[in-house]
Amino acid sequence: MSIEIFSRREQKYLITKQQYLSLVEKMSPYMRADKNGIDGRYTVTSLYFDTPEQRIYFETKNKLRFRQKLRLRIYDDTDIDGTSFFEVKQKHNNVVNKRRMVLPLKDAYRYLERRSLQSLSDVQTSNWQVFKEIDHFKKLYRLRPEMVVSYDRHAFHCTWDADLRVTFDLNLRCRNDDLRIEHGPHGAHFIDSDLVVLEVKVTHSVPLWLTRLLQELECEQRSASKFCTSLELLKGDRIPGYWTRETTQIGGVSS
Repeated sequence: MSIEIFSRREQKYLITKQQYLSLVEKMSPYMRADKNGIDGRYTVTSLYFDTPEQRIYFETKNKLRFRQKLRLRIYDDTDIDGTSFFEVKQKHNNVVNKRRMVLPLKDAYRYLERRSLQSLSDVQTSNWQVFKEIDHFKKLYRLRPEMVVSYDRHAFHCTWDADLRVTFDLNLRCRNDDLRIEHGPHGAHFIDSDLVVLEVKVTHSVPLWLTRLLQELECEQRSASKFCTSLELLKGDRIPGYWTRETTQIGGVSS
């Protein structure tokens, strides 16, 4: 979880729990559980940011060729003295670039309260250059904390290709009444609990064996935006210019 700068391609799918269980079984000759968590299982809790006009939401909703998000993330049970990850996730022509740095959660909150890098020379961060980029992005967009998104992740790596990663996100929840991420992964489900968000992450192309498995199990490729779906559930028609929700339905199961 400590990689700070990387670039990759991502394919997203919305699948059922039965498809998830079948895919995990059929992938076993090719994949191993992620080294993080227990048997590749861990919880992700993220604080997302947006502008007063929901600019990040609309950039994502309209699928601009270049779009980016800012989030503050922790893994599993983390208290105020624990480790957090501040990151900018950028997407350009279907290529995802992520730039992030590690710092104590209490220092991340200190930065958000002061709204500036000034007088934060004592912050223990892993990458000051990335911190400066985050600060520039935050000021340029006038970003503010918007909501917390959390989910349980089951992650895998290919046994011979370190660039191939497959993740399954379950129990997806969101909230905007409590923006302290150390309070844990609670909130309203924004995708039906019987559905799973599958992400295939590669540097170049998805291998043929995995493509065949996805076809065999009839996994439907779907750009299910956690950010947009969460915000629409929490704010609905209070979003300026709001018109239609993200589609999160397969085989008669919907959110």
